[in-house]
Amino acid sequence: MPGSAAPDRIAALDLVRGIAVLGILTINVAAFAGGSSAVLSPGLHGPASATDAVTFTAGLILFEGKMRGLFTLLFGASMLLFVDRRDAAGEDGGLRQLRRLGWLLLIGYAHQLLLWSGDILMLYAMVAPLALALRHLPVRRLIVLALAFFMLWHGAFTLTGWSSFTAVEAVRAGTADPQTRAAVLAQADAIAGEARNEVAILLQPYPTMLAERFGDSLTLPFLVTLLSLGETVPLMLLGMALYRSGFFTGGWPRRWLWQLAAASLALGLPLALIQSWWAWSRGFPPEAMFELLIGPAGPQHLALTLAWAALLVLAAPALLRTWLGERLRAAGRMALSNYLLTSLVMAFCFFGWGLGLAGQVGAAQQWWFVLLGWAVMLAWSKPWLARFRQGPAEWLWRSLTEARYVPFKRLL
Repeated sequence: MPGSAAPDRIAALDLVRGIAVLGILTINVAAFAGGSSAVLSPGLHGPASATDAVTFTAGLILFEGKMRGLFTLLFGASMLLFVDRRDAAGEDGGLRQLRRLGWLLLIGYAHQLLLWSGDILMLYAMVAPLALALRHLPVRRLIVLALAFFMLWHGAFTLTGWSSFTAVEAVRAGTADPQTRAAVLAQADAIAGEARNEVAILLQPYPTMLAERFGDSLTLPFLVTLLSLGETVPLMLLGMALYRSGFFTGGWPRRWLWQLAAASLALGLPLALIQSWWAWSRGFPPEAMFELLIGPAGPQHLALTLAWAALLVLAAPALLRTWLGERLRAAGRMALSNYLLTSLVMAFCFFGWGLGLAGQVGAAQQWWFVLLGWAVMLAWSKPWLARFRQGPAEWLWRSLTEARYVPFKRLL
């Protein structure tokens, strides 16, 4: 039937992936609008209004770390699904997956160089072989290893960054010595200056911006990988474990899903609220926000990622029967194409070669651009899949991996 999904696709997996690719824009939009440092604080490009502060705080609680976490869980699950199906077809699924990751690395590099420095594809391509090497472990061992690695990693970052929190608290209480106060203020000024410089680069003509970005493109992926290793690999392992256990395919009783959602919310939501209140009450100090997000926020990111996943799988049977569910599922089937297309749309809105709005749009107003991105993804994905077998980026990725022209158009 024209437009119908392939019979071997997992509907819930596509649906959750569609929500994740929409949700990740809620955080990424700040980096398009104000440079990479703008995800740390709503006030880097001028005083933040109360509405900006509320919007930014809501994003911290609901989306920051959770949508990226959901996206990474799904990457691990999809990677294992691909390997299993290739193995079942008599091929070496692991080797074929490594080829896929090699091409994904190049796609991600082109994305970072040509469009946006916040690319996540290269990170996935570089660390996924570590998760892939552990795919034969039993589910329980995958879970234990993932949780231990995750907690140790974030615990270490919490300890190394603790001095930033104590310094901010001392300055706020008026008990900081002159050297500490000067250091905190200098760091805040440096981050704000870096954000202004980045916006200035984004507003340059495209060749100038490209030249500036090329200088960073050789080292930035490795820095991001080092900072993200202890989040990305564990989440991929958990995604693999969830897939193996039937989480996305109806293998979990609904009672288990409700229990996971309740436990994850009970753990993660109070932590998220406390940490967001701390950030709000101190004006989102950028010098401490980075340390917060890579360290102490890790456990609530993980817990609420799992809560999102469980709640969405619970909602999937009913949601898939609706117009919105069909559109979300289609967006998920084309997640790579939508991820890249979103970068193109946001870059046009904010960068100098487009509308040039970088540095002028606050956190609250950024939601208009989020809604624009959502509308584009939901509008084009389903009609496209009615005519073509895959999204354009998915088709290119598959053709490169298989070293042949893969049939693209549907037979009507």
